[in-house]
Amino acid sequence: MRFLADENVPGATISALAGFGHNVSWIRTRSPGANDLDVLAIAIAEERILLTFDKDFGERARGASLPPSCGIILVRAPVRNPVEAVRLASSINARNDWSGNFSVVEPGRVRMRPLQRT
Repeated sequence: MRFLADENVPGATISALAGFGHNVSWIRTRSPGANDLDVLAIAIAEERILLTFDKDFGERARGASLPPSCGIILVRAPVRNPVEAVRLASSINARNDWSGNFSVVEPGRVRMRPLQRT
């Protein structure tokens, strides 16, 4: 899968996802300080699944007309150390249905709803 990781995603999660064979681009290294609209525009242009801890993307996704190959994963679980960062990557790697959905990853569960198309 193709992911775009927001600046707030831990480096250990990025490395683990790449280690699983995913194509991961990280805002922290390619466009540090980019605002949310620019981050979302990159995800759309490159047809990537956005991985973030930023709740604002829920509202931004509503009017963004994301293509079906895109998705948003909002992480609402603490990631305090490298072990938890790798655990998060493993949880993401365990599924292949992130595209086309707004997903919330919480401790012990994942909630998904289809992205609205305009």
